[in-house]
Amino acid sequence: MTNPPPRSKKKNESPAPAEPPRRAFRARSMAALLPQISQPVFRKQSAAAVQVMTDWADIVGPHLAALTVPRKLSAGTLTVGCQGPVAMELQHLAPTVIARINTTCGTGVVKRLKMVQDLLALPQQGRPPAPPRTPPPPVDIDDMPDGPLKEALASLGGWLRARQGR
Repeated sequence: MTNPPPRSKKKNESPAPAEPPRRAFRARSMAALLPQISQPVFRKQSAAAVQVMTDWADIVGPHLAALTVPRKLSAGTLTVGCQGPVAMELQHLAPTVIARINTTCGTGVVKRLKMVQDLLALPQQGRPPAPPRTPPPPVDIDDMPDGPLKEALASLGGWLRARQGR
């Protein structure tokens, strides 16, 4: 059997209001904030994988970069999307490509390449160019001094107004 909690001797005394938690309203360094932001992102994709994806053209050169697309890096295997004939060339160049990736991103990042046929990795020659988009008229901002910031904000406002009109 459990004992009831002890009662206070003063019957009219109400409990003291709980004090809200203290918050730091002072400036913090970026280094203190970055781990909270970067951990969820790096759980989805490692920093090495992101570097391989963004620097692909610099790593493999413009010829292969135009014909191949890196798709996924997991467990040391880099999946590369390419057309059938290019896969044969990439297979012969695999040791060189792996060495270049590991030199750029760190030792042991990529151990093997996996080629996947990908129709999106087609060269840009066969696709028609996208039609040029004409910029919408800028928004008028009266209460701001003239300068590049006012021009940039007016242009941004024009694009946002055009997007709302759709």
